[in-house]
Amino acid sequence: MKPLLKFLLAAVALAPLALSDVCATVNDALSFAYEGATPYVKQGFTFREDAWGGDLGLGDKKAVRTQLFKGNSYWFIVGTDIKNAVVTVHVYDPKGQLVDADFWHRGRFCGAFVEPKQTGAYWAIVTVEKSPSERTRWALVYGLR
Repeated sequence: MKPLLKFLLAAVALAPLALSDVCATVNDALSFAYEGATPYVKQGFTFREDAWGGDLGLGDKKAVRTQLFKGNSYWFIVGTDIKNAVVTVHVYDPKGQLVDADFWHRGRFCGAFVEPKQTGAYWAIVTVEKSPSERTRWALVYGLR
């Protein structure tokens, strides 16, 4: 059998394993995000099943649009499965103004707290500030009270 054909057959045979590894790590990031949300669940915040995630390079940003309502309080929590990565989230109002009332970062987690002054479309911006990996997997969840 020719070497190229052997390589292609091996690549096709291993492709499902590689795909399952990628899915597992995004799921790991999501697990970390929900773990980071645990203290707020205990405070009465209800976290949605809606979640966003993916992977970003160093310095890259991802904007996530969501509708927030005046009178509610929100926590946006990001988790990553990459040890020693620093991923942040900050929330901006429809005019592009930063509206975080609180922000924290600890290990694989970070969070931003928002109490919108008006109902509207807000943007949660996820940024990879530091990472030992070329691409950093992350997941974002949010809860309200």
